[in-house]
Amino acid sequence: MVKNKFYVTTPIYYVNSEPHIGSAYTTILADVFARWHRLKEENVFFLTGTDEHGQKIQQIAKENKTEPKEFVDKIAKKFQETFKLLNISNDFFIRTTNPKHEEEVSKILQELYDKKFIYKGEYEALYCVGCEQYLNKSDLVDGKCPLHKKEPEIIKEEAYMFKLSAFQDKLLKLIETGEFEILPMKRRNEVVSFLKTGLQDISISRKKEKVSWGIELPFDKNHSCYVWIEALLNYVTGLKINNKFKDYWPCDLQLMANDILRIHATIWPALLLALKYKLPKTLYIHGYFTVNGQKMSKSLGNAVSPVYLAEKYGVDAIRYFLIREIPFGDDGDFNENALKERLNNELANELGNLVSRTLNLVEKFGEVKKEKQELKFEISNIDKLILDLKINQALNEIWRLVQDCNRYVNEKKPWELNGKEKEIVLYNLLEGLRIVSILLYPFIPETCEKINKQLGIKNGNLKECEFGLIKSYKSKKGEILFRKIENK
Repeated sequence: MVKNKFYVTTPIYYVNSEPHIGSAYTTILADVFARWHRLKEENVFFLTGTDEHGQKIQQIAKENKTEPKEFVDKIAKKFQETFKLLNISNDFFIRTTNPKHEEEVSKILQELYDKKFIYKGEYEALYCVGCEQYLNKSDLVDGKCPLHKKEPEIIKEEAYMFKLSAFQDKLLKLIETGEFEILPMKRRNEVVSFLKTGLQDISISRKKEKVSWGIELPFDKNHSCYVWIEALLNYVTGLKINNKFKDYWPCDLQLMANDILRIHATIWPALLLALKYKLPKTLYIHGYFTVNGQKMSKSLGNAVSPVYLAEKYGVDAIRYFLIREIPFGDDGDFNENALKERLNNELANELGNLVSRTLNLVEKFGEVKKEKQELKFEISNIDKLILDLKINQALNEIWRLVQDCNRYVNEKKPWELNGKEKEIVLYNLLEGLRIVSILLYPFIPETCEKINKQLGIKNGNLKECEFGLIKSYKSKKGEILFRKIENK
């Protein structure tokens, strides 16, 4: 294992539809954590990607009169392009149609079969094609899947089963003691309640005559692996493909929404226990998104495109808004007017104007040399908040430093000063901007790079958030960081 390592994952996104604001939010969250740990000079591996097999993809491809591989290639490319646009710094983008993933999954399935954790049986259950999941009667609302509003199919067929029930007591103990940490606590409590109702063995395969678009079982060529099983294994195969498993396993942080919590809190750790792999350190479950108070869905036509938002408001405005506006771990509402207000009032007025007027004064003054400290910065609490996964609180603390700089410039009125008095104020403001740009870099990296270019310095790390490191500044005002959006 490498020293000071940090392995963060998003769920892999199902390619039945294009990226939306929900998948963008999870990925931006993971990116902020990855960038923060890089600021601490840690060895980071950040994995995201796409989930590309299963009955649903097989059906959609048929409806679109195309081959499944051609269909998934097209959607996976859109995810990659969207994440590149959003300035996501993932170390690897895994696709479950990657032949190396399929090969590693086959090895794992064979190992589980050889260890007698997989056996041949008959399975009868309620199955929702839309979810690609088996459901219990207690999951249904008026006899229908609550998510897709359709009655599930009753499936009774020959299948290979995984001995999930064998891990019930151990999982319960690991979760209750916090050794396998699930956050926030309300989500952990949900899982504990579910586990106490009892775990049943689960089907891990479908007959190939019904679901051909999947990974063939290595011990029975008439069956394909159930999509959720091999999709969960991406967190392992993503490292193995890159020869990084020994260096980075186990996951330090896995981010996801609540709809896939139960699978990640039961089947996923049970597979790892069967393989004798260490469990992830923390699963963190963020909330659902609504749009203007309504549930986001394709049927309502209100799924928000991150590409549209980025092109209209700028990538950093979207990244900043989603972290600042949505309480991490709770449900959140996306409202375009709220985005405009954050952009205009905080990014443009508070940060953009601070940079602009400071560098305007510096440009007229000339070289600014090191002077005594008047602005104070307390950053240890910010690091602790991020390590405690209180990410929006951490951003709030950083933003207070921006507001402190604005307060300082308004009180000192450097435009009315001359000589050394003016130089002291300008040096403090420049150091304030340098430190703020380091702290904000994980959240709005493109903007921070622009600030540093105007300051005439390189991007710094967390150790360099210390006043007085720059002996002199020869700064030059550049382009406006954020343009206000007028309400029409």
